[in-house]
Amino acid sequence: MKRFVAVNEFGRIIGEGHKDAKLTDADVDMIREFHEAEGWGYRRLAKTFDVCKSTIRKIVKYETRAQTPDRFKTVVG
Repeated sequence: MKRFVAVNEFGRIIGEGHKDAKLTDADVDMIREFHEAEGWGYRRLAKTFDVCKSTIRKIVKYETRAQTPDRFKTVVG
């Protein structure tokens, strides 16, 4: 099955299309929104989204899942 995935300027797959991604792009947006607008803490977010607190910290500090797609490509799988 073919699907479109986001890639960065180096052609590497980013975001939810990456094979190791455990969260969707929508999940990442919700995590940032809950933290910034609603004041949810790392522990609550980690429990809600079933990931570790360090993952949440990196997301809300824009240390990870912060790349803007350069383009999209088709992959099989």
